[in-house]
Amino acid sequence: MSHDLSTFTDPRSVAVVGASPDPAKWGYWLARGALRGAHRRSVHLVNAKRATIDGTPSVASLRELPEPPELVVLCAPAASVPAVVQEALELGVKGFLGITAGIDTAHGEPGLERRIAARIRAAGARIVGPNCLGIYDAAHQLELAWGSFRPGSLAVVSQSGQLGLEIAGLASHAGLGISRFVSIGNQVDVTAVDVLDDLVDHETTKAVVLYLEGFDDGRAVLAAMARLRDAGKPVVVLTVGASEASRAAARSHTGALTAATDVVSAACRAVGAVLVDTPVQAVDLAHLLLGSPLPAGRRVAVVSDSGGQGAIAADTLAREGLQVPRLAPGTSEQLAALLPAAAGVANPIDLAGAGEQDLTTYARVVETLLESGEIDTVVLSGYFGCYGDDTPELVERELGVVKTLGDTVRVYGRPVIVHSMSHDSDAVQLMRASAVPTLHTIDAVARSLGVVADLVEQSGGPLPPVAESTAGAGRALPYLEARARVAGTGVRYPAAQAVHSAAEVRRAADRLTAPYVLKAGWLEHKTDVGGVAVNLVDADAAVASFTEMAAGLGDGEYVLEEMDARADTVELIVGARRDPCFGPLVLVGTGGVQAEVYGDVQLALAPVTPDEARRMVESLRAHRILTGWRGRPAVDVEDAAAVVAAVSRLLAEEPDVVECEVNPLRVGPDGAVAVDALMFAVPRHGDDSNNDRNHDDASGPTGAQP
Repeated sequence: MSHDLSTFTDPRSVAVVGASPDPAKWGYWLARGALRGAHRRSVHLVNAKRATIDGTPSVASLRELPEPPELVVLCAPAASVPAVVQEALELGVKGFLGITAGIDTAHGEPGLERRIAARIRAAGARIVGPNCLGIYDAAHQLELAWGSFRPGSLAVVSQSGQLGLEIAGLASHAGLGISRFVSIGNQVDVTAVDVLDDLVDHETTKAVVLYLEGFDDGRAVLAAMARLRDAGKPVVVLTVGASEASRAAARSHTGALTAATDVVSAACRAVGAVLVDTPVQAVDLAHLLLGSPLPAGRRVAVVSDSGGQGAIAADTLAREGLQVPRLAPGTSEQLAALLPAAAGVANPIDLAGAGEQDLTTYARVVETLLESGEIDTVVLSGYFGCYGDDTPELVERELGVVKTLGDTVRVYGRPVIVHSMSHDSDAVQLMRASAVPTLHTIDAVARSLGVVADLVEQSGGPLPPVAESTAGAGRALPYLEARARVAGTGVRYPAAQAVHSAAEVRRAADRLTAPYVLKAGWLEHKTDVGGVAVNLVDADAAVASFTEMAAGLGDGEYVLEEMDARADTVELIVGARRDPCFGPLVLVGTGGVQAEVYGDVQLALAPVTPDEARRMVESLRAHRILTGWRGRPAVDVEDAAAVVAAVSRLLAEEPDVVECEVNPLRVGPDGAVAVDALMFAVPRHGDDSNNDRNHDDASGPTGAQP
């Protein structure tokens, strides 16, 4: 099946079935939009009553047309759609744009839409939709959608037609405009992946906003976004229902700590895309991604004609993880030579009325800052953009300054972002057209700039390959078997031995070094039911603890393990699981029994490299504790990162492993030691599901003692 979608974006001929003369109906809007492209393609209108629409006559059926159309727009009543499709296929139609909704319901036949799609594909044709709002392509002057569009360079691909229309409207109002709009609807044939791939070589499109309500084939969507990234077209993602949509069952802390928004966000980061919360945020961010240089770092200079607005801007930027550094004395002296004595020249820069005295001051200050090399972005906050609106005599002077700002951005290759109190003055519109992103609130500037800075730092690489997963939810492995598999990746564990009786406990204690930990090895959540006893100082204490634990929990494989009693350790949690949409994920966070209380975690698509794992650890709120706190020594972050990378590879490379968790991972100055393992796996060929291997040998990597 061809993936060429030119039938939908630049057809040679179009027929609108269900065209209507009533301006309140879909058929009118689609007919009127189609007729706007009549100079480029043949446009035919089909109406059962042969009505005339905006002076153009219609025919009663497709068979009355002088030629088979390449694309048929289906906006006829749902009950008539199967017959229309059959007629069109018999005529050799190659594409269908399915506007009509409720086809299954109208016929009382669940799955009818997909059976119609199968018939279409079997005939060598394609269908977008049904239940979609339509398609718009600025370059090919194709308007087959409800609403009006302003040409531009932002593509919108949306599973919800109306939400997509809202995004397109916000972009148009903000002066960005739309290159292509595709409402994908029910995706019975053409999917979001197909549409995204078709945008890779679409010259007009410079950035993409994608709205999806589900990621059934998440890896394929990510691969398409990676191809867009490689083509220099960043993708902004919106989704909904993320609180539960792909959340794992809370069998472990890892599952309980990862909501679907976290998963989608991590998946987006892996391919250099970004997840936002609202359509407004998507369009705000698009301002910075379309035409403007991206910042090389997080250093921001704030320039304002109001001390209060400058201070608020500095605080708001800092909350988004950006830096407002104090300028070097030489740069401050240069600024002081341009400004009144009362001006602030350290950063933020307060113009102290210099802008009102001479509008060119704005441009000269900005150029001084960019030339200094001390900052990555200039944020201009306040009244600029309003002068011409409030004082018409200043229009030309303000526009002249805007032109200079645009030239300066091109010369220095660093972004200038404006927070203007004007929504859409001539100056604001010209700034947006001159690669000087201009937003109406400092909140939007700071939030968008922070996201872009993250995007630059984590621009994504090739989508990591993963082993095809073995189907099934998996069973919990016994503790020693689980830790043996984790230890096989190079993760260090204390020495341990399986025990089934008090006598075996005493013999094991003679072989191991006190203090000990006793665990009920077959339980998933041992601490919750009294299945763990710690700090057992000698063999007698171990035997007593075993006797008490066995009385309460019954027979089973218990484990006597050397206790990691090192001082100055920090507990982390490292976990990985298979997401049903995106595949293997890895998590690191503040660990121990209170991991869910703190919720201090970082998530990434697995596998990750040690460097990526280290960045995850460094992004934790608890990172300061790891680097030394109140006189405590720093712990071995590199070794902790190595464990994160190892666990991520385990999930990515072992298809039978469904979920794996190490909690806690005790990290000290001399390295990381895992003291627990929880693993769910699908039985491998030849495995005994009642595996009760002999774990008497405490030597090898699992027997290493720090």
